[in-house]
Amino acid sequence: MKKIVFVCLVTIVVNAYGQRDWSNIEITSEKLSDNIYVLFGAGGNIGLAIGEETAYLIDDQFDPLSDKILAHVKTLTDKPVKWVLNTHWHGDHTGGNKNMATQGAIIIAHENVRQRMSTKQDRGGGRIVEPSPEIALPVVTFNDKLTLYLDNGNTMYAMHVNDAHTDGDSYYYFPEDNVIHMGDNFFSGRYPYIDLNSGGDVDGLVSNVTMVLGMIDDDTKIIPGHGKVATKSDLQNYLNVITTLRERVKEARSAGNSLEQVQEMGVSKEWDATHGQGFINADRIVEFIYKSAD
Repeated sequence: MKKIVFVCLVTIVVNAYGQRDWSNIEITSEKLSDNIYVLFGAGGNIGLAIGEETAYLIDDQFDPLSDKILAHVKTLTDKPVKWVLNTHWHGDHTGGNKNMATQGAIIIAHENVRQRMSTKQDRGGGRIVEPSPEIALPVVTFNDKLTLYLDNGNTMYAMHVNDAHTDGDSYYYFPEDNVIHMGDNFFSGRYPYIDLNSGGDVDGLVSNVTMVLGMIDDDTKIIPGHGKVATKSDLQNYLNVITTLRERVKEARSAGNSLEQVQEMGVSKEWDATHGQGFINADRIVEFIYKSAD
């Protein structure tokens, strides 16, 4: 029954995307440092780094929003968007790639992002994503890490991390600005989406978040894939929730309980009212952990 419910939910989400009135979406921004902004709209949060001659975007949301995104960028800088970097392959983060490339941007991402975008993908629940057009694909890929020397003298470190949200997740870190974009490894104040059909894994997520906590300080501005800009304390609380849930689910699974039985145990009840009211509810986070935790 729960599988049927999820299939219905996915269908509703897909249909809602096709019928959405994009004219009602407003692009807003928040300044994080002299050179870095975060843009909010619909879909994944966008990072914006402003150089001396060009601008750099991290993710670009949905195709119908590209004109609004570029118009908002122009209110912050007159520098053209020359570079777009993707945190992973999902359409709410890469949907504007085609439009950004058409207006002159160079797309950069981990090699698994190009691989998944260029081939048909099964998202589960009957949702099939067709290959993206060639112009939307990253033209520069990396397999581990990449350093961009920005034209303002600062640097951006691109880091491919362990399989977590997907198998192509990357963080983008600006050490001089003390800002990091974590993509969908971090859903601020929400349960994470672990895309099992794209190689997602809860153990990788725990490892990745732990790594970031060792890199940053109390003044670091963290751009999550979804939700408000966060602090180290917020990220620590997020990790505490995930690690506690992982241990509870693993213990229940080891005792011989089925997925459905564990979902009935209320292992996430302390956080369901705050973290589980969106797309990823209590049943879904338990399923992700049950199926991927070692």
